[in-house]
Amino acid sequence: MSRSEMMSRIGHKDTKPEFVVRRGLHACGYRFRLHRKELPGKPDLVLSKYRTAIFVHGCFWHAHEGCRYFKLPKTRREFWQEKLRSNRKRDQAAVQSLIDGGWRVLIVWECATREVPVEKLIADITDGLRSRKKFAEISSDTRRTSHSIINQKTKKSVRNEQRID
Repeated sequence: MSRSEMMSRIGHKDTKPEFVVRRGLHACGYRFRLHRKELPGKPDLVLSKYRTAIFVHGCFWHAHEGCRYFKLPKTRREFWQEKLRSNRKRDQAAVQSLIDGGWRVLIVWECATREVPVEKLIADITDGLRSRKKFAEISSDTRRTSHSIINQKTKKSVRNEQRID
């Protein structure tokens, strides 16, 4: 089977990492809608009560920098660089559009669903739901919290990372 055939079989919704997040939140009593088409980027989970959109990003498809699950393929490198660059650009536009529309955005990376204990992962997500931050990410490096501050004048994202020791 060629790489192209393998990649074409990978689904974009109802993935294993998404199910981990959905099961955990549902068990805690949170109710949500899935893949709301009318919202930018079709978020994986939408919690209207909290005005929060949650995206569960695959580390490869969304080019999670510094993650051990993201490795650029050795074949057709130019194609993959452009493909992943356009994915990230589309993600940033969707996040910005949601924030501009008054939504908060939480990104849960695939590596967090694999490496962080489920209880801790769900606790981090619920903390994000209760937070007033407009944007937050959860990844496997549990000592690092990251969020972006959107510069309202330039509409560009400025990344902030803090180590928690």
